[in-house]
Amino acid sequence: MTDREGSRWIRGRTALVAFAVVTALTAGGVWFGQASDRASAVGAAPKTAAAQDVKEDGKSSGGLPGVRDCGVGAPESKPHVITLTCKDVGMVATGIAWKYYGSREALGAGVVQVEKVGAGVGRDGGFPATFRLFGPKPVDGGQVFTGLEVTYEGSTPLGDTTEMYTLA
Repeated sequence: MTDREGSRWIRGRTALVAFAVVTALTAGGVWFGQASDRASAVGAAPKTAAAQDVKEDGKSSGGLPGVRDCGVGAPESKPHVITLTCKDVGMVATGIAWKYYGSREALGAGVVQVEKVGAGVGRDGGFPATFRLFGPKPVDGGQVFTGLEVTYEGSTPLGDTTEMYTLA
């Protein structure tokens, strides 16, 4: 009878070890399988000018007006990123390519990144848009644009096809 009890104990232990190994491999596979999702989510997340890799130096050049992100700091000429909702940084214009950048207005295109939070899960959404900077005024010894018009090229985050933002 002792041999049968020992045999059962070994079979039970073997089954338990097999279950633990399969569970660990499955969990690891799911975790590694989602690695690309995590990497793309990080890449698509809204970024401030400080977090984005800016290739051009954003210094004001040639006396053209700049943009002060959330109304602070030195004006940046031809910014690639403009924070639209400064209070919560939930909406950010990113990847802006300027088609025209003059002394009275600037026209560009990019994507508005919107951080949507629902049911405890954060999701990001991007909305292609065109941007128009306007209303240059002297601020702290330099010229800055004081207005931004965002026109969406399709679906919109807030339901309006055009939104106006005050910069300065």
